[in-house]
Amino acid sequence: MEQAQSCSKILFFAAALFMVASSNLANAEMYVAGYVGLNVPNNASQVDLKVDQTLSPPTALNALDLENSLVYGGKLGYYFDSIKTLGIETEVFSTTPNIEQQSSNFLQSGQAPLPFDLPGARLRVTTWNFNLVIRYPGERFQPYAGGGIGIFFGNLTTPTDSDTSTKPGVTTQVGARYLFTKHLAAFGEWKFNHVAFDFNTQAFTPTITGAHGAKLHYNANLFVFGLSYHF
Repeated sequence: MEQAQSCSKILFFAAALFMVASSNLANAEMYVAGYVGLNVPNNASQVDLKVDQTLSPPTALNALDLENSLVYGGKLGYYFDSIKTLGIETEVFSTTPNIEQQSSNFLQSGQAPLPFDLPGARLRVTTWNFNLVIRYPGERFQPYAGGGIGIFFGNLTTPTDSDTSTKPGVTTQVGARYLFTKHLAAFGEWKFNHVAFDFNTQAFTPTITGAHGAKLHYNANLFVFGLSYHF
């Protein structure tokens, strides 16, 4: 219920922003864009296991290594004539920062680390973002920066089970575009995403009594390049 309420608040906020945008369409520069690039995720540095604390003490895993992966997506946005430096955009992108097969440790309060061989797992993250963007409105070269909120859809598939988690998160971006013509531009961009997923999986917790999943903090650096068309 709490998860649904959080996502509903994001959708309401996004709808309000785009109602404002639609009221200014007659005086807006609209653009669509597509891009590809590389996702270089940080280690999942905080992996808290969900345990029944009447049966086991609070338990965590050492940082988990995530794989670099391809990212691809698209975006739709507006810059307003009334404030040429300010824009709003929404975007969707997808990537697969899979969890590598590796050795880790269970960390329990007051106890020595317990070694654990973690099987690999397939992780797909699809993100729907809503951003505010500020640019330098140059005739050809336009640096920009932005940030906002998003809905992150995570799907985890392990050798023993699978689960999905949908959570709100935060996003930032810094980039620059170059307009070859009035309508066609190329751009490069760095993005940073953060979200905390909850997965109900037994793959990480086979020897922990009362364990029923893991909370995984996902932090990703994405480097993308693409083309945009400005109407």
